[in-house]
Amino acid sequence: MSKFPARYYDNLPDKRVRCTLCPSNCAIKPGNFGNCRLRKNDNGELIAAGYGQLVSLAIDPIEKKPLYHFYPGKPILSTGPNGCNLRCPFCQNWTISQQETTTDFVPPEQLVEIAEKRNSIGVAFTYTEPLIWFEYFYDCAKLLKARGLKVVAVSNGYLNEEPARELFKLIDAANIDFKSASKEFYKKTCRGNRDDVIRTIKIAKEAGVFVELTNLLITGENDSDKDLNEIVNLIADIDPLIPFHISRYFPQYKYNNPPTPVSTLKKAVEIARQKLAYVYPGNYIDGSDTVCPDCGRILVERSGYSIGLPDGETQNCPGCGRKVDIIW
Repeated sequence: MSKFPARYYDNLPDKRVRCTLCPSNCAIKPGNFGNCRLRKNDNGELIAAGYGQLVSLAIDPIEKKPLYHFYPGKPILSTGPNGCNLRCPFCQNWTISQQETTTDFVPPEQLVEIAEKRNSIGVAFTYTEPLIWFEYFYDCAKLLKARGLKVVAVSNGYLNEEPARELFKLIDAANIDFKSASKEFYKKTCRGNRDDVIRTIKIAKEAGVFVELTNLLITGENDSDKDLNEIVNLIADIDPLIPFHISRYFPQYKYNNPPTPVSTLKKAVEIARQKLAYVYPGNYIDGSDTVCPDCGRILVERSGYSIGLPDGETQNCPGCGRKVDIIW
């Protein structure tokens, strides 16, 4: 199999390398992989060992990402790598992110051809952690943009500044998993750094990427009123119009905490709506319609992943004339 050189690393003594793609900044010995399991030291050279190795490939509704304000109701080809650079013990996709599993090689040109043949609006890089698939993501994104197709990232946002600024120039929309307002939660539970994620969110916004955020509400971990008010304040300071998805947690991987009570989810949504214009409960059917924040008119009706458009793909709210914060 061909070797695909990786970018963003420094050479160290004894043929070791330091990967500088994400804030983990792994120092990797020859023959070993980084924390993400996608980047390997090949005799003193860092290679993108997971280049083009797909863990899954499927057509999904864009709402499944979740993206509610970016081409509602449209299908998008979705794929991802077999790896992640965080170690969340509650991971909902742990079988493909936290352990090695079967993959299939699909070169960038073929991925784009599949998207076109399936009448997809583009490709969503999702399921696990696609930003650390940097070289493959970048090569695919260039081809997709050249063909007039959309590039979507669903990510934990844990990337260093320079590669983030380079990659987000090619991305049209992103849903970033904002796990907690707590630095301690990120450090101890996820083995990451909250401020690096906030920086990525801001970089994406500065690059003109349409951004939505998701928070998994974990029972007894990040679901207190204090936690919720802090994360809402952080988001509101960036942009109160960012659509915010608050999702129910269910026991997975190493966590056996009880599922998020519906009452807790509803309270979290109420708290978030005090400062944010668009707040959606995730893994729960009710309350997912998009309504005008000024007059309350329903703009997009939702039932699961199915949508209805009472007034069509309108650019302004028929009720009050407010500009609709949706890309059709």
